[in-house]
Amino acid sequence: MTQDDDDLDSLVRKRIRALRVAQGWSLEELAARARLSQSTLSRIENGQRRLALDSLVTLARALDTSLDQLVETAGDDVISNPMIDASHQLMRWPVKADPGLSVVRQRITEPPPDNPARMRAHPGREWLVVLSGTAVLLLGNRRLRVETNQAAEFPTMLPHAIGAEGRPCEVIGIFDRDARRGHRPGQEA
Repeated sequence: MTQDDDDLDSLVRKRIRALRVAQGWSLEELAARARLSQSTLSRIENGQRRLALDSLVTLARALDTSLDQLVETAGDDVISNPMIDASHQLMRWPVKADPGLSVVRQRITEPPPDNPARMRAHPGREWLVVLSGTAVLLLGNRRLRVETNQAAEFPTMLPHAIGAEGRPCEVIGIFDRDARRGHRPGQEA
């Protein structure tokens, strides 16, 4: 075995234990869920038993995760830089693990439109977190205030628009692939 294999082996064992502990489960509880003996699970966690693929699949299911997530390692490209759209005061980061998601940071200075015809609807889903100030989310027939540290999640098939209340606000928006397509540069939020 190479050093990289040993590192991965150790990481997976620590991850199994950490996930078990995070769920508040004893060795006995996880062993029962995975249909393994408690002693087998203990030996897997402490490195006294070889990690077998069938055991890893069983443990991943019992821990409510995927095998991919159980064995994934951090790549070299952990840090990403934003793509900046200065004309719309946006910074956008792609989410590497899910290329369909985009994260956008935006400073909103204008109030939401007063004309419902300026609200947009398109396929997808959006999440919005207000970092500072207060945003106003027009969603269908509703007018919602989203204050600092609050978040909103909504299907974008509902007509919607976002603006600032009183003073500028800073928001982080997370868009799935369809919602991102509905917010191409040059179109209003």
